[in-house]
Formats: sequence, structure tokens, C-alpha cells
Amino acid sequence: MHRYRSHTCGALRKSDAGNIVRLSGWVHRVRDHGGVLFIDLRDHYGITQVVADPDSPCFNIAEMARGEWVLRIDGDVKPRSAETINANLPTGEIEVYARDIEVLSKADELPLPVFGEPDYPEDIRLKYRFLDLRRETLHSNIMQRTRIIAKMREEMNKIEFTEFSTPILTASSPEGARDFLVPSRIHPGQFYALPQAPQQYKQLIMMSGFDRYFQIAPCFRDEDPRADRLPGEFYQLDLEMSFVEQDEILETMEPVMRNVFEAFAGGKPVTQNFRRIAYDDAIRMYGSDKPDLRNPIVMQDVSEHFRGSGFGVFAGILDADPKHQVWAIPVKGAGSRKHCDRMNSWAQGEGQPGMGYIFWRELEGKFDAAGPIAKNIGEERTEALRQQLGLEIGDAVFFAAGDPKKFAAFAGSARQKAGEEAGLIDEDRFELCWIVDFPFYEWDEDNKRVEFAHNPFSMPQGGKEALDAATTEEQQLALKAYQYDLVCNGFEIASGGIRNHLPDTMVKAFEYAGLSKETVEERFGGLYRAFQYGAPPHGGMAAGVDRVVMLLVGAKNLREITMFPMNQQARDVLMGAPGEVGNEQLRELNLRINPIIKD
Repeated sequence: MHRYRSHTCGALRKSDAGNIVRLSGWVHRVRDHGGVLFIDLRDHYGITQVVADPDSPCFNIAEMARGEWVLRIDGDVKPRSAETINANLPTGEIEVYARDIEVLSKADELPLPVFGEPDYPEDIRLKYRFLDLRRETLHSNIMQRTRIIAKMREEMNKIEFTEFSTPILTASSPEGARDFLVPSRIHPGQFYALPQAPQQYKQLIMMSGFDRYFQIAPCFRDEDPRADRLPGEFYQLDLEMSFVEQDEILETMEPVMRNVFEAFAGGKPVTQNFRRIAYDDAIRMYGSDKPDLRNPIVMQDVSEHFRGSGFGVFAGILDADPKHQVWAIPVKGAGSRKHCDRMNSWAQGEGQPGMGYIFWRELEGKFDAAGPIAKNIGEERTEALRQQLGLEIGDAVFFAAGDPKKFAAFAGSARQKAGEEAGLIDEDRFELCWIVDFPFYEWDEDNKRVEFAHNPFSMPQGGKEALDAATTEEQQLALKAYQYDLVCNGFEIASGGIRNHLPDTMVKAFEYAGLSKETVEERFGGLYRAFQYGAPPHGGMAAGVDRVVMLLVGAKNLREITMFPMNQQARDVLMGAPGEVGNEQLRELNLRINPIIKD
């Protein structure tokens, strides 16, 4: 018999009854039932119940066993009686009567529990991550992550993409976040950067004549942590294609992403045909470029109902600037004073003075519009507003007013909050859509200049002709890019674009963003040189592996689907990183640490 096991702790079934087996694993828990000990023995594969009665030669050892000790147990497989079958376990029809127990390893008192999975301070969980990973939910999430990645690879191989690995030590790149820098020992005073994304390399792969590339790529960004992105590193399904236009990329990747979601959705519905929503429309209808389409609320411009009306606040806002608008957030089933007061309080908590509203109730068999706004604009305007929005008795509408560029994000948050409060969001489905036609540039208020809105390597719609014609900042800000995002349930899960593969167009695009031709040649020399020698039209995208996994397993935080994450302060408390290094290492790298000046 094998030194440690003949079976795993998840393998035994009723058909194994009568056999002598050997199991090894961790003590999940020990229960004493009237002198008979029941040990739940756990390994990677499952749990088997082991019985040690007082007559067993190994009973004394079983009495000593504590949680997370590692045991090797030999015993007889016996069927459980009908009333003791555990239908929640695959091994629940049998139990193993112990003949011999060997203690392979003892465990000290645990700093956090493994059995039961109660909430526990995050830093303790991360410091003892090897224990945390034994907990059922987290262990299951990590295994599901590997299956999801395997499915991504399977789907990409099916459509004849080839997996290539790109360098980790590279040059600094303008991806929108800070680089992690690595000092060079061989080249004193010079630094490598860890890649924020394999952007330039995957384009160079297209320059090299390879047609369809992908990889599960590690990416590194020195940015503050948030719930949907970990500090330090993340992974993405990165891909690029030659001789394609935007529609072909979307049509290629839509079934890949749909198949991945359907394989792990647990029976929840997945969007079959992804809508394509222009960026400007997404902002106008949902107040966000990553809308949660499980929420049925669609915002509308209702400015004309308030222009010259008796509601002086909105009328004054509209008169102050022709760009100003009033947006309506219509909410089915929210037509009560209590509901409207909750939304008003929420808005105040968001730093707003409040939130105007109208709700409809029945009075003497007729529609009755309630709220201060209804009284001020009058019955005729209120009724026209109700009909435009398609609202009935028991419904409500909330308003946002001013410059849409300034209030759109708040209106989008209000839309989501209103949908949640009214119970309109179907939590048990995955709604996916493409957001297209992103702005090519945006205004950098800090530096008072035009800056790239998304990927600087994207192709502007209209190409160089459109760039040449955009001679003013206003015209430049109106340019659109062949840039697209894939969104699911309010999360951006992928982003991509058609690339700018023409050197003159590239130089012109960077010129508007404040970079000269010489700077472009210096900073992006490899890519710029490649464009001089026959560059195919190409494009691609990258899907965030971590976010996809988080959605599919129903986790609320990326730490719940990552094996060894950092904490909120970007520290690896398990390994003690970042940490200090000795003077000898610093001298080898020609570095010196400046003393930290404390206030």
C-alpha cells in the first residue's frame, strides 16, 4: 500500500464498503459522541468521516488529535445507516473505522479558524494565508479560477490563436499608471520597468508576421488598491489580431467570453447577443461607461418640461448655459414619500443639496402627482413628463440638473441606488454589452491640455485626416477612437481597440498630447521603427481575468479569488514585502537611500 494514501478524502463511495483503505489529510474537526470519536479528515479533494471507538487500538492517538493536525489513517470502509447519511458530502454514505493512526504533523494553536469560516481581520488572514487557503470557500474559489483560465485557453485555441509569452523586464510605458521600476546592476543608474500591459510587445508580434496572439499575461501597476483591482499585479487575457477591423474583433471575442461565462454561471442566464452602446449614449442613458444593464432604468433628457417653468431652480440652471440639461431617472415602484425621502437622504450623503422628485399616486380615481416640483411646474407639464417617461401610479422620477459632464457620474450612481432601493436589479444573471466610440482625447485639468482618454496606441476614427482637421482643442476633444470596452453587471471586464499602425498618424496623435516626434521616437522606438517596415492593420483587447473570476464566483473582493494578495496598504504581510535591503545589495545596484524626512 502507498506510504500515505490509497484513496483521497473525496474518493470513497458506498461501493468501497468492505475495503481496507489508507487516507492522509488534515483534521477538519473532532466530535465526541458518547465516547466515540468522529474525525472529519480533509484534503484537497474532500472530507471523509473517520470513526474511532474506545475498542480501537488507535483510540488514544485519536483522542490527542486537534484541528489541522495532519494524520495518516488506515481503516475499514463501512456503509452508514440510513439515518446517518450526509447527503451534503460525496462521501456521505460511508465512514472509515480506524485501525491505525499516524501523526504526520502537529499544529500549534491556530491564529484563525479553518472550520466554519467566520469573518476575521484581513491582515491576520493574509499573514496566515496558507491557513486561510484551507478554508472551503477560498479554496474552492482558487480552484474555480484555474478552471476559468483553462477555459479561456481552450476557447482561444479553438479559434486558432497562438499563445506567446512577452518579456517581464521592459521599458517604461504610458499606460496611465505608475510603473514598478527595477534598477539595473549592469547598467548603473538605469532602470527596467515591469510591464503595465504587453501592449507594445503584442503589436510587435503582429509586426513580426504572427497573425493571432494571446497569453494570460501578468501586468504590474503601482497604483492605489480598490475593490475591483489589487495593488501590484493582476492578470489579463491579452490578445491581438492582424488584418482586422473593429467589428471582426468584437464578433471573434463575443462567443469566447459568452462561452466562458456560460461554463461557470451555474445556470444563471448569460446575454446571448451583446448590445453595442456608443460611449455618449451610455453616459446619457446610464450615467456610466460601465452600466449595469440588470438595472432597467434608462435616464432621459427632460429639459423642455422645465424651461421657463415655475420651478425656478431648474429653469434658472437651464437659462444660465445652453449646455445645461435636466435629466430624469424614472423608477418603477418607487412612488412613496418614504422611498423618495431615502433617495433624498442618500443624495445629501453624496455631498448634494438633495434630490428633486415627483411620485404618482391615485386620488379620486385619477393620477395625482406629489412633491414640491410637481406643484411648481403645474399639472400640464407634470402629465407631459409622466407620459414621456411611461410612468404609472406607484412610480417616481428623480432629477439631476446642470452641466451633464459634471453631474453624469452622480446621476449614474443615483440610477443604480434607485434600482437597488426599488428591487429592480436581477442579481441572478450576467448582462454583457460592448461600449464603443470612446473619446480619443480628454481634457487634463491639472496640466491644462489635451490628453489621451484611453489607450494612446488606438486609431482615431477618420485616421490622420481627422487629426489634421482637428485644429482646435474643441475639435480634438470631439474625436472618437476605435476603442471599446466589454462590460458585465457594472464592471469593465475587457478593453481594446484598433491600433494606430501608421507612423505619421502616430506622431500626429502624440503631438496633440504634448509629445514631439523626437520624444515618440525615443520613448516608443521599437514600435515606431517597426511601423517603418510594413505594419499590418491590427487590433485586439485584454480581458481582466481577476474581475471575470470575481463575477463568476460571486466574490465581493479580488482578495477572495487571488492566492497570495497584498493588503490595502500594498504590503505582502505573509512574505514581508516590500522590505529593506542591505547596503551591499544597494552598492551593487549603485543606489543610495535618501533619509525619510518626517514632518
